[in-house]
Amino acid sequence: MAEILNDQQADEAVTKLSGWTRDGVAIERTAKLPSFPAAIAAVDKVAELAEAADHHPDIDIRWRTVTFRLSTHSAGGLTKKDFALASQIDEVLGGM
Repeated sequence: MAEILNDQQADEAVTKLSGWTRDGVAIERTAKLPSFPAAIAAVDKVAELAEAADHHPDIDIRWRTVTFRLSTHSAGGLTKKDFALASQIDEVLGGM
């Protein structure tokens, strides 16, 4: 099982990400995409990355606004897996 990061480690790790905030045992980022199809395309790319990492975010889609929420549920908190996938999500969103 992945090791849970302590508060200091999680707070430090979230500062290295673009647009992410920490909410207790999760990190979250909301992005506005140019259109609904672009939002769906971003979610599709993230889904492929998440499946490959066997780590699946909570995703909320509202027209062209997408919110990603990450936490390692099996560990009960934030782990390095969350921050690794968040970094990949940043790359996807940066390419949209």
